[in-house]
Amino acid sequence: MNHSPLPEEEIENPEGHSRSGIGLPSYTCHLGQRLISIAIAAGAAYHAGTMPARALEGLTVVELNTTQAAAYASKLMADLGADVIKVEPPHGDAARALGPFPGHAPHPEKSGTFLYLNTNKLGVTLDIATPSGRELLDKLLTKADVVVHDFSPSQAESLGLTWNRIHALNEALVMTEIFPYGASGPKRDYKGEDLTLLSAGGWTWLNGWPQHPEMPPLKPYGMQSAYQGGVTAAISTMGALFARLRGKAKGQHIEVSVQESIASILEMTLPMWSYMDVPAVRWGNRPIQPIDFFQCKDGAWIFVLSIEEHQWQRLAELMGNPEWTTWDVAANRFTRASNWDALRPFMEEWATQWNAADLYHAAQEKRIPFAPVSTLGDLVNSEHLQARGFFVEVTHPEVGTLKHAGAPYKLSKTPWEIRSPAPTLGQHNDAVFSKLGLSPDEVKGAA
Repeated sequence: MNHSPLPEEEIENPEGHSRSGIGLPSYTCHLGQRLISIAIAAGAAYHAGTMPARALEGLTVVELNTTQAAAYASKLMADLGADVIKVEPPHGDAARALGPFPGHAPHPEKSGTFLYLNTNKLGVTLDIATPSGRELLDKLLTKADVVVHDFSPSQAESLGLTWNRIHALNEALVMTEIFPYGASGPKRDYKGEDLTLLSAGGWTWLNGWPQHPEMPPLKPYGMQSAYQGGVTAAISTMGALFARLRGKAKGQHIEVSVQESIASILEMTLPMWSYMDVPAVRWGNRPIQPIDFFQCKDGAWIFVLSIEEHQWQRLAELMGNPEWTTWDVAANRFTRASNWDALRPFMEEWATQWNAADLYHAAQEKRIPFAPVSTLGDLVNSEHLQARGFFVEVTHPEVGTLKHAGAPYKLSKTPWEIRSPAPTLGQHNDAVFSKLGLSPDEVKGAA
């Protein structure tokens, strides 16, 4: 938040009114002036080959989180350099109660979920259900580039978070709203938790045990709907900001449907129905084989994907060319699939003679597509991920040093980085609100 004043370079656009920097109108907020400087630097970079230190440096984002979707969306921007102001209710973000906790002892400053989702953010508290709290929030929004929230439509309206009102406060602001079912349609006002939304989007229907129709749909671990909604929100927000940077739009209103975020990532399911009239089901038989998981001697699992005939021939050689691989029922990938219930036990017994790592390397030498199934412990101890620096250590004043998952990408000029741990509750109240010219006494009643 310690932004030093930056000069604005005034230029004239063809429409005759003044613009600041390149492609950004003069109504851009003061905290957003640093974005102008970045835009100027980016324009200079076109000629001089220089880039800002962080990709989103100078961008100010206000986050209001209830489901973790808004928190993840703003985390993606914060970790790329944006200044994210996380607004929590006085009792704290709900994620502070989620855990996991060290020693299984709940503590509002030690939730693993909260600590991961809120690196690189400034934390303030506001009771935005009160008039004084909403007034302070409005002051924050007049000086921001983005606001992202995941209240329900009815909650947002009751809190005054409507596009027309917010746009009147700051017409350059990008407002991103993450709703369970979107802002329109017959389910607009339905509430939806993770299990509900994963089911509404079709994910749980597909997640189960092949060839076992009696088994129920399964929910994947964690809060995957919130994270998918957050990814969608972050991408669409950056698109709106890029349009603003190019002078194609002022502020924009973005509404994200979590249900649609889930439905849009279900591989092949919608085309199978629309093109082939075939509904995808979790218990369906695969039309070609082998595509399966097998447990090895050491208890670890390995995934086998050997559907091309040359791959199958090499797999048969690795197994020692047992007689059953020459039977008519194993003649090609289609007959293997039709008779997989009879053939699978042979491969299952063979796999139990190997340790998973040894089998993986033996198959790799013969160019057979096998893949070891990583446990979470395997990931943390992965030599490859350690060599790439995927995991990063973050030191928090209440918890100490923890290992966090890093970014799955690397930018050559504007690298991702963890600059600060998640904030403690209300940690930055004085620093943030003093920038608005408010004294601690003026803030006390609203925070």
